[in-house]
Amino acid sequence: MAKIVTFGELMLRLAPNGYYRFFQDDQLQATFGGGEANVAVSLANYGLDVAFVTKLPSHAIGQAAVDSLRHFGVDTSKIVRGGERVGIYYLEKGASQRGSVCIYDRAHSAIQEAESAEFDWDAIFEGADWFHFTGITPALGPNMVEACKQACIAAKKHGVKISCDLNYRGKLWTRAEARAAMTELCQYVDVCISNEEDAKDVFGIEAENTDIYSGKLNHEGYKSVAKQLADQFGFEKVAITLRTSISASDNDWAGMLYDGKEYCFSKGYHLHIVDRVGGGDSFGGGLIYSLLSGKSTQAAVEFAVAASALKHSVEGDYNRVSVSEVEKLAGGDGSGRVQR
Repeated sequence: MAKIVTFGELMLRLAPNGYYRFFQDDQLQATFGGGEANVAVSLANYGLDVAFVTKLPSHAIGQAAVDSLRHFGVDTSKIVRGGERVGIYYLEKGASQRGSVCIYDRAHSAIQEAESAEFDWDAIFEGADWFHFTGITPALGPNMVEACKQACIAAKKHGVKISCDLNYRGKLWTRAEARAAMTELCQYVDVCISNEEDAKDVFGIEAENTDIYSGKLNHEGYKSVAKQLADQFGFEKVAITLRTSISASDNDWAGMLYDGKEYCFSKGYHLHIVDRVGGGDSFGGGLIYSLLSGKSTQAAVEFAVAASALKHSVEGDYNRVSVSEVEKLAGGDGSGRVQR
């Protein structure tokens, strides 16, 4: 069985019930999530051996975060314990023409103040086949840029494939900071995952004749983006998610995977969204599973997009779906009929 390692921040998510605005109700739902942790949960649900690496406090909230991963069978044995804070994000889910709101309260979290030397990268990657991180983790500070770099160096030494979701977050760093750090880190990456905006924000590579806000997506433009990324960094594969935002409640969703020869586009889905947070992470988890399973380029992007389409129907960051559910949708059954 393949072994995957993911590295990043696991945060406490506080959100009003349903589609209430902040403090319209006097309750907040408390769950956990974070880009690389979300990928780990997807892969564990698909039956793979996956470990999540981070730093979390030893107190009750830190332990609850660890337990949220253990529930799904994610290996938490390499999590470093210490520090004072679990990062928090507040989420107000959008609906119709009202967009979602995300507010971070993650300064001085345990992982943000961690140092690379706290992680035994050689031991972490012993027997591993795949390493995944996102652009969110190095955005936490220069110490996390260095941690990601040392993780990548160790992964390469152990013959581990590396994937990275660019995941630009303007609330965490500037485009210039992102470009400098990700240019250095991407030299180690084998599989790059991006969306309509990340390649532009991080590397200035933009799809031509495309407007994501008006629903105008140009396939030829995204072929060019994928090829430019692959040519610049030597990526083996480049995946791009294609989201058309009709409203906060309704999106069209598809993806593309470039393997250096073929540009494979998935079928499209019209999504009526329950919770879009973690949608990109579920695409990443589906893609990693597909590639480790030996699926063809076309089959891999179909599985990844179907997995992500299903995530948009699931509350919370974690994608609580199985391989059979994803394969059913990827195979063309999106009826949503009751299973008896």
